Amino acid sequence: MTKADIVAKISEKLGIEKNDVQATVETFMTEVKNSLEGGDNVYLRGFGSFIIKTRAEKTGRNISKNTTIKIPAHNIPAFKPAKVFVEGVKSNVSVDEN
Repeated sequence: MTKADIVAKISEKLGIEKNDVQATVETFMTEVKNSLEGGDNVYLRGFGSFIIKTRAEKTGRNISKNTTIKIPAHNIPAFKPAKVFVEGVKSNVSVDEN
């Protein structure tokens, strides 16, 4: 599902113009991004949390130059789904047996 699909579904369900829904979705994503960039986690009850994870410093290898490089510690965004969300997805998944 793409952002356009989400906008279309919300527009259809609520009877709101697609342009208005598009602006709302864009604003939501911008606010989540700005909160994470500012160091704040975003918690959406029943859906999940957008959190900041810290990756420790580590040693990597540049294979083409055969050198060792140090990768500094850094933060990355992550999504942690709510327990209710996970259970809903688990109960609706069909498994193909080959």
